Amino acid sequence: MHTITNKTALVTGVSSGIGRIDFVNTPLKKHPTVEAYRRKAVPEKTCEPLDAAWLRQLCLDAGADDVGFVEIDRPALAEERPHIQRAFPHTRSLISFVLRMNREDVRSPARSVANSEFHHTGDEVNDVARRITAALERAGIRALNPPMGFPMEADRWMTERMWVVAHKPIAVAAGLGHMGIHRNVIHPRFGNFILLGTILVGAEISTSSQELDYNPCLECKLCVAACPVGAISADGAFNFSACYTHNYREFMGGFADWVETVADSRDGKDYRRRVKDSETVSTWQSLAFGANYKAAYCMAVCPAGEDVIGPYLASKKDFLDDVMRPLQAKREPVYVVRGSDAEAHVQKRFPHKTVRHVRGSLRPRSIASLLFGMPLSFQRRAAGKLEATYHFIFTGKEPAEATVTIREGKLTVENGLLGKANIKVVADSETWLGFLAGERNLVWALLTRRVRLQGNPKWLLAFKRCFPS
Repeated sequence: MHTITNKTALVTGVSSGIGRIDFVNTPLKKHPTVEAYRRKAVPEKTCEPLDAAWLRQLCLDAGADDVGFVEIDRPALAEERPHIQRAFPHTRSLISFVLRMNREDVRSPARSVANSEFHHTGDEVNDVARRITAALERAGIRALNPPMGFPMEADRWMTERMWVVAHKPIAVAAGLGHMGIHRNVIHPRFGNFILLGTILVGAEISTSSQELDYNPCLECKLCVAACPVGAISADGAFNFSACYTHNYREFMGGFADWVETVADSRDGKDYRRRVKDSETVSTWQSLAFGANYKAAYCMAVCPAGEDVIGPYLASKKDFLDDVMRPLQAKREPVYVVRGSDAEAHVQKRFPHKTVRHVRGSLRPRSIASLLFGMPLSFQRRAAGKLEATYHFIFTGKEPAEATVTIREGKLTVENGLLGKANIKVVADSETWLGFLAGERNLVWALLTRRVRLQGNPKWLLAFKRCFPS
């Protein structure tokens, strides 16, 4: 072991007596790394557009089942563009691709089979995206491949969106399908039995893809009939919180609720009273092998797509008996928030399934996420015939003004104070968010004037019924 004994050796990291090489005074252009780089002389290819035919073949060779290309300035991506550029400012084009899933696996009432298919195909999407990105990089083209799903930017949880890129609108813009009423992209050939990948490319592509001129969705409403929590309505409305609470029970928010249940339990016996052994095992399985979906029945029963539609056209009755009814008949726990539309749906349509009450996990941690998330958490059946306008004025760390209108079972959120309100709520932003999270008492907030009401409090109680937690 050599000891560094002089200042020069300390700077260079090499002791005298073993062949010291002093780069301290070497000009950068003479550095061996710089000289080797210039000898290679492979400039990044950012000027000439990439040949679309070459790029398509590269993607197919990497394992994609279909692929499309979109320019960053496409008007349809206006809302997505800031997020794309935040992730990769050099983006000039996007590659969208799909991988097929095995249909019978997804359709199986055995969730272990379906979840294995989701996870394996998801991993393959990430592998394909990485192979494409690596090939582009080796050709001198800058590119970045965000993950298909997880991992996500966890530090943004409930403050802003966690995902780097929204794959669905990009796939639609790239001509790889359209969204059905179940909110899944339906590919014209493969149906909704696909997972999506996106690659951000720092170069233009010679030819862009165009959106499909028709929607593969058949509007057969089988997804409406199959959903155990009634998240999909026949008129096209979608109850995000119902789907999120049940299907994603062992993801993010649901996991946090389980942790809080552990913390709230007095002892092992009390924990077992709250959580069934099978649920504990399922949570362990999600932690060990990947978070498990509880349903995804909307995908399972969808007959759309040229490669998928045959059995449905041959006999709708046989298709329903073979695919949909086993899922409807399955005896299983269904996770709902007490007082939610989902709870009423399960009790009415699927009395043989077991209602499991859980806490709502969509607890916003910023005023921006609160206003964004209201339409996602709104329960229109619980709202009933309520028609009211609410003015919210938030003060403190996150000042904001918003108008929330509930009319004909629909909720809208607009910036500013618009129209005449039935009630005005003036609240310190931190206090209000704490109240929604169950960490602050509303009576205390009213007494300390951190929350003030102008109008009849009955309107606030009616508002609360629309957001059970």
